[in-house]
Amino acid sequence: MNIHILGSATTSFGELWERSLMSLFAEAVEAALNDAKLEPADIEAAFIANKAAGSYENQHHLNALVSQLFPHFPPSVRVEGACASGSLAMIAAELALLSGRYKTVMVVGAEKMTDVSSQETTTILSGAADTSTEVGSTFPALYALLAKSHIKSYHTTREQLSAVAVKNHHHALSNPRAQFHKEISLEQVTKSQLISDPLRLLDCSPVSDGAAAVILSTQPVKGKTKLLGFGQAQDSVSLAGRSSLTSLRATKVAMDQALKDSGVSRDQLQAAEIHDCFTIAEILAIEDLGFFGPGEGGPATLEQRTTIGGKIVINPSGGLKGCGHPVGATGVKQIAFLNDYILRGDANVALAHNVGGSGATAVVHILGK
Repeated sequence: MNIHILGSATTSFGELWERSLMSLFAEAVEAALNDAKLEPADIEAAFIANKAAGSYENQHHLNALVSQLFPHFPPSVRVEGACASGSLAMIAAELALLSGRYKTVMVVGAEKMTDVSSQETTTILSGAADTSTEVGSTFPALYALLAKSHIKSYHTTREQLSAVAVKNHHHALSNPRAQFHKEISLEQVTKSQLISDPLRLLDCSPVSDGAAAVILSTQPVKGKTKLLGFGQAQDSVSLAGRSSLTSLRATKVAMDQALKDSGVSRDQLQAAEIHDCFTIAEILAIEDLGFFGPGEGGPATLEQRTTIGGKIVINPSGGLKGCGHPVGATGVKQIAFLNDYILRGDANVALAHNVGGSGATAVVHILGK
């Protein structure tokens, strides 16, 4: 691939009650253009990531609304793939560039989730499950089933789950855009309110508002981060259709595709932004991505092998748990954060991993200098 990141931006993530969805889109668009030192007219097309504005705000047709932020109204497409919407929008943009149709495009993702009750949000998010067979299910409950299977097979401990949250809150302290800037302890996670056994409140990523944008180009540039490769894979939406409940097949397949596409070996990867919607999700991911063997993800996290200074830095942004999870923005935020991380010299090669639903969709991107 010959695609470079010309610029990127992320708004603050959090409970932004004073902000509208369109104001978040507008902030991310303007900041990314400023970062790239481009004019709005330089953007030939826009790819918009959002999961549920139709449910949260009765607002559809987001591609047209975001196109209005540019004076020349560029072609615009909205992409929805549950919590993987941002990464799928990235792939749509990359394929459009590789086709030769465009040379410079923008990907922007946003979600406004905090203006409705927690019960309404739970109902809206559950639409990413199989509503015909997993009737009444919630994502804490679905991931709790995955956690119980992992615990039964590999004796994963409560302390190991808690260590994921502790690490990601610690990493978020250095991210000015993160929703949380507060250390938490293993004891606090372990004693937090039970949500769906064994998952507790501090095992869960928060409801968030926020946006992120990335400008991609096939035009020759120097000194920019390059997208080296990507992979996308699917699996059964319902857990009942899965071949395993201790591994996400889609993550494994997407990782294999991304490694082959990029020509990068797994041991060259120095950092990874991982989809830690729940603490068990990060443990599953670092095993499925091949950083650790089956059953080794929990011990590796507790032993701080995934913390800055360890074998590989997992979620230096704070991840979904510490940084926040405005679902349409998350996949784009991962790329935007890693772009800055690489340009600062904190890593030469890094990976982004984004998941939709309980593992039905998985996307992996590999970036490097």
